[in-house]
Amino acid sequence: MPNDFLLLVFQLAVLIFSVMIHEVAHGAMALRLGDTTAKDAGRLTLNPIKHLDLFGSLIVPISLFIFSGGAFVLGWAKPVPINPDNLKNPKRGGGLIAVVGPLSNLVVAAIFGIILQLFLPIIQTQAITPNLLILLNTIVGINVVLAVFNLVPLPPLDGSNILFALLPDRFYRVREFLFRYGFWLLILFIFFGFQLISPIVSWLYRLLVGSAVLF
Repeated sequence: MPNDFLLLVFQLAVLIFSVMIHEVAHGAMALRLGDTTAKDAGRLTLNPIKHLDLFGSLIVPISLFIFSGGAFVLGWAKPVPINPDNLKNPKRGGGLIAVVGPLSNLVVAAIFGIILQLFLPIIQTQAITPNLLILLNTIVGINVVLAVFNLVPLPPLDGSNILFALLPDRFYRVREFLFRYGFWLLILFIFFGFQLISPIVSWLYRLLVGSAVLF
């Protein structure tokens, strides 16, 4: 990229688009299962203004970009409202609603990974090669990170709701423990445990971009 500022702007744009798709996917699945809460709130839209969270969509990713020297951004959008009481099977429905968020990011990553691999020979012949390669790789990379990170089974991440949907009711104490301490466990994970999912992120990223790998 020409400079760090343009790289930050692009990464923020990709992140906002990606978390927006993530949240719309949650709302769309909820609607499919009978809960109109997200639709009634106007959240089934691709208008980013409806989804932006000042702290999670701007402050956190900008801070991570600065502290990581431009190597890493992560953030979130405002969660779409869901009313489990409107679901025929709240436990199963909650799991389905949760899983489509990370799945939507994997789909986005896969689509742009395929585009990157298919058009790599053409891209390599153009003067804009370095920038375009970075842009496409960034889209894939950010979406892979969002997908894998959100599958971590700690509240408020989607992985916790998937876990709760799969756990038998007799493990209710696990649910209570994670709801009580999940936020602090998540903070610890971000600072000290992120390397546990880094190999998965790296493997998926390299799988999707193939020979166009940059990072």
